[in-house]
Amino acid sequence: MCDAQRVTSEPVPPVDPGTGADLTALAKVVTRQRAEMERLRDLAATAAVLERAKGVLMAVIGCGPSAAHEELLQRAKDGNRTLLEQCWLTLGELLPAEERDPGAAPVSPTGPPRPASTWEMAPAGTPDMADLLGHIGRELIRVGSPRELADCLLDQLASEVRADAVLLYARLPEGGLELIGHAGIDGTLAAQWRQVPPLTGITAFEALKSGEPCWLEDFPTDRTRHLLIGDPPERWPTRAWLPVPAGDTASVALGVLRRYPGPFESRERELLRAVARLCAGRLRAFDASQEHAEENGIAHTVQEVFDALPGAAILLAPLRAASGKVEDYRIEAATAEAVDVFGRTGRDMVGKHILESYPSVAGEPLWHGYLQALETGVPFEGEPFAYQDESDGVPVTATYSVRAARLGDGLLVTWLRHDPGDRQEQRLLDVQRLGNLGWANWNLVTEEIIWSAQAYKVLGLGPAREPLRLERLPDLALPEDAGLLAHAVDRLVRHAKQFDVPFRMETPEGVRHLRMVAEAVTEPDGTPVEVHGFVQDLTAQRSAELALVESERAMLLQRGVLQAERALAAKMQHALLPLPSKPVRLAGLRVEVAYVPAQAGIHVGGDWFSAIELPDCDALFVVGDVAGHGIDAVATMAQLRFTAKGMVSTGSSLTGALTRLNQLLLHSRDSRTTATMVLARYHREEQVLAWAQAGHPPPLLVRGGEVRYLARPGGMLLGASGSPVYESAELRLEPGDRLLLYTDGLVERTGEGLDAGFDRLAEAVRALGRGESGSLDALLTTMLAEGRRDDVCVVDIRMPREDDIPGAQD
Repeated sequence: MCDAQRVTSEPVPPVDPGTGADLTALAKVVTRQRAEMERLRDLAATAAVLERAKGVLMAVIGCGPSAAHEELLQRAKDGNRTLLEQCWLTLGELLPAEERDPGAAPVSPTGPPRPASTWEMAPAGTPDMADLLGHIGRELIRVGSPRELADCLLDQLASEVRADAVLLYARLPEGGLELIGHAGIDGTLAAQWRQVPPLTGITAFEALKSGEPCWLEDFPTDRTRHLLIGDPPERWPTRAWLPVPAGDTASVALGVLRRYPGPFESRERELLRAVARLCAGRLRAFDASQEHAEENGIAHTVQEVFDALPGAAILLAPLRAASGKVEDYRIEAATAEAVDVFGRTGRDMVGKHILESYPSVAGEPLWHGYLQALETGVPFEGEPFAYQDESDGVPVTATYSVRAARLGDGLLVTWLRHDPGDRQEQRLLDVQRLGNLGWANWNLVTEEIIWSAQAYKVLGLGPAREPLRLERLPDLALPEDAGLLAHAVDRLVRHAKQFDVPFRMETPEGVRHLRMVAEAVTEPDGTPVEVHGFVQDLTAQRSAELALVESERAMLLQRGVLQAERALAAKMQHALLPLPSKPVRLAGLRVEVAYVPAQAGIHVGGDWFSAIELPDCDALFVVGDVAGHGIDAVATMAQLRFTAKGMVSTGSSLTGALTRLNQLLLHSRDSRTTATMVLARYHREEQVLAWAQAGHPPPLLVRGGEVRYLARPGGMLLGASGSPVYESAELRLEPGDRLLLYTDGLVERTGEGLDAGFDRLAEAVRALGRGESGSLDALLTTMLAEGRRDDVCVVDIRMPREDDIPGAQD
């Protein structure tokens, strides 16, 4: 197809009506394209015939696709023929010699021989014989037993020859016949005709003896001359019996039974003869595997053992893919008492595949149990389950208990089918087991006492112990609970008052919490004559309730402590970080500050800021973030905030201040505390901002229509190393510039990378306006999502233009 597209898409030279050379070139292109198309068409036809011949040969000699191809090549070489000629000869060999067209032309590499005596008489729309036989051959190669062969033949012949049943009989050494495969007849009829003695009038014998097909097409005459299968035999008024060739003889007879009363047409006879030849290859393959099994004595011995076993049991052989994974199971042997949900019994189940016969098993606990038993060697015993399916459109349901154990390379599967009474009893047992309760019955007249097995388990008593009398039941309870239970029992026995009483009892495993419910059956005069009830183990439930109460108590206590801590930390933070009510002026700069606490959790964070004017009229800006929450974080924040202001105010450089603050954290009470920080000093005269950082997010600069982050000088977070190196950088501010210092809570968002948060902040600033026109409140509203887990602190620094900003404080 690719070659065809390449050829047909070749550019055609432009044609000029007045130029003969161009017309010649165009004619050459058209000729070359036509030749290429003919070549591709012949190639496609050759491939189709080759695949048909391979499918037929695979069925005839019982080989795979590669072996069939090699066989065709070898036959063509030996006969000095082309591969296509050999393919047509192979397909023609399936037709009987007397029905081939004697006047047909010799086989040509470009077309098949056409037997005019048959297929030309077929109605319009009938598929070609080669196509049909190739399809049937490919289907037959997939079957694995004579029974599957009969099923496949019936599927293929039902529409082609109006077949309603297919039988395969094999000649026995002692002279009789054995039914080795059947489809379209019920199990009872198959059992009646499984073994056929060498009697006169058996059509299958006649076909094997003569080597020719027997066509039974006149039922009144045929029933007088032949012993016909069927009850009544009128079910199939026309029949055909054909020998399956095996060299010069035939040992298997193929029977086709039809409800159609008319004779077999010429094309139907031809097709059945060819199909009989196709069956020969598959039967030889079955014989080879059967002979191998009989040499080892395995298959015969296993089935003999299963025939003698009682109960329902089957032997499964796993069918594995090339990867070794189990794809299905085949039934290798079955006991005579084995009956499945569809009514198949004993050997009728042999050869069936599990997923083909019972598809709803796939993926269920039973399927996984099979795999577990096969892989681990530990037998699988499943709980009773209901299997549901359909048979001829009618729903079928049955309940089974299944056990599977590994046997050699296969699985021995046994099962028990439960009747409705068994299922009812099993449900009662399941209710007692799942509810952890047991029933008890006391007959007050006969003094007969009956306890269920689960009642012994609930009360912690051995099953060999005699059940207690009703009045002795309080002896099991703890002394503080025995009185209440004894009073309830007395009222029940005297006045038929039912009761529902909880009590506790001591066991080797500890105290057990129980519940006793009982009622009385009375005579017409109200005298109690029988008591029945149940006892339930509530230990797990009571333990969970007590644990829940204790957990709630601890949570309330912890919540109170945390709320008190939060209130204290919030007061400390408010005292340490007073927020101005409006923007302020520092060293000629307009400064606005915002602090937004976290919305998730109950702890106060360690974010802080400083914005002060220094003695030399310069300005100091600090934004920091202490790791953690609560009072410890607030205390560390206060320590760093005031120490940083003090050191820079007394002349320390920015990098020197960061170095000392790092040492302060390393030698603090909790040396594991870390913090990030940005220190910035604005020199009013030079209008230069010098800054340094310790593992903090970079400042955001807005200038003249551009929004960008400043390149961070070196510096790791405080408290992480004993010998850090801190660097500083400078930025000259211009009129209209805006600089944002912030903590990471402004850009962090759950499930999002930090780079995405930086991009989101830059985009928000760009969208809300640049320079002095952008509102800090609007920016916070845009950036902060619901349910934040961290505080947010922002210092917004702006260089005014020539006109001052109204409303700012000095």
